[in-house]
Amino acid sequence: MTSPVSATAGASRDGATAARHLARWLGLAATPTFAIMALLTAMIGGGPADMLCAAGQGSLLGGMVPMYLLMSAFHSAAWLRLVSGRQGAIRRDTEGAGH
Repeated sequence: MTSPVSATAGASRDGATAARHLARWLGLAATPTFAIMALLTAMIGGGPADMLCAAGQGSLLGGMVPMYLLMSAFHSAAWLRLVSGRQGAIRRDTEGAGH
């Protein structure tokens, strides 16, 4: 039989693990979401929101499309970690298979 204290600690640990997994997936969702928003804004047009963000009309970074592209780039760290982790695992597997 499990004591209430150990059951609570296990549930807390499971909750923390679930929160880490959720945070990881949310981090991965940000980059493609912003990239899609940039594409849709470029195709459809930003309307009034684009006018608000385009304060410096002559600026290269004015408007919503560049903003979404920059946000996509800034949030790409989660994807870079995922890719580098998989490449490391593949490298370890291939090196281990040769022995």
